[in-house]
Amino acid sequence: MNKRISLLAVASALLAAATAPAAAQSPAWPSKPVKILVGSPPGGPSDITARLFAEQLNKRGGQPVVVENRPGAGNNLAAGVAAKAEADGHTLVLSPDTVLTVNPLVYRNQNFDARNDLLSVSVLTSFTQMLVCNPKVGVKTLGELAAKAKSDRMTYASGGPGVPGHLAAEMFLQASGAKMQHVPYRGPAPATQAVLAGEVDCGFLATPTVIQHVKADKLRALAVSSSTPSPLAPDVPTLAKALNQPELDATFRLVLQAPSGTPPAVVAQIERAAAEIMKDPQVRSRLQASDLVAQGTTSAQAQQVMKTEIARWEPLVKRLDLKAD
Repeated sequence: MNKRISLLAVASALLAAATAPAAAQSPAWPSKPVKILVGSPPGGPSDITARLFAEQLNKRGGQPVVVENRPGAGNNLAAGVAAKAEADGHTLVLSPDTVLTVNPLVYRNQNFDARNDLLSVSVLTSFTQMLVCNPKVGVKTLGELAAKAKSDRMTYASGGPGVPGHLAAEMFLQASGAKMQHVPYRGPAPATQAVLAGEVDCGFLATPTVIQHVKADKLRALAVSSSTPSPLAPDVPTLAKALNQPELDATFRLVLQAPSGTPPAVVAQIERAAAEIMKDPQVRSRLQASDLVAQGTTSAQAQQVMKTEIARWEPLVKRLDLKAD
């Protein structure tokens, strides 16, 4: 009997020894407060998604999760801070995919390498852009805008060089043969105000930022950049339909990223939380109300999407020779 007990004790000890290293390699997350950086001002798609995600993480208990806006340089400021943070999963950044796909080509003086210093953990949401004009411009359709822009000097606003609105606008101009001067702002909110004030003629801007002004007849919506209409404005045509070019599609993604070198076990925990939160029906409904589509991909899927989008946008950026300091 004693011999049997002794053997059981030895077996238990061996099992504990075998599992201890695995436990040591799987640190609990979060073990301290989590900060999610956002590279644009409050009110845009990144901010809306980040705050809802943080809210849901906070409901799970444990450590507090806060969102910090650090706008500027096409979302590079926030991404750069995250890239240099401790790689433990407690400093994250939510950025449009352009931080990886476009910015490394556009911004010549970055102090970090977005493609190597950041790890894509999950695509949380996807979103589109809406082309709006000040009513005083006097155009009601995309065709009318294209015709006017071929004969008159016209301007368009975006949230900054290389951001989704800038790319969507350049896609439209290339496809239509029109010409408009780009006027970049520090985020979609100030760009929207510029269009409202008539400082610029039009803007390709985030739908949640401009839709209230469209419904109030303060801005005129001409098209959305995605391949399908926006649920917030189903009567506004897509670029593809308005220009009769089915291949046109400028859908963008918001990517949750961590510093490269973050332990795989921590990445797996963040990835799992993202998937669970983005599957929640209430979360999906709230996102849809802001023209955002919940995703919640795995890290591997997110990285593959980024590779695909880099291959898609690099030729356009190089052809247009888009540059910013």
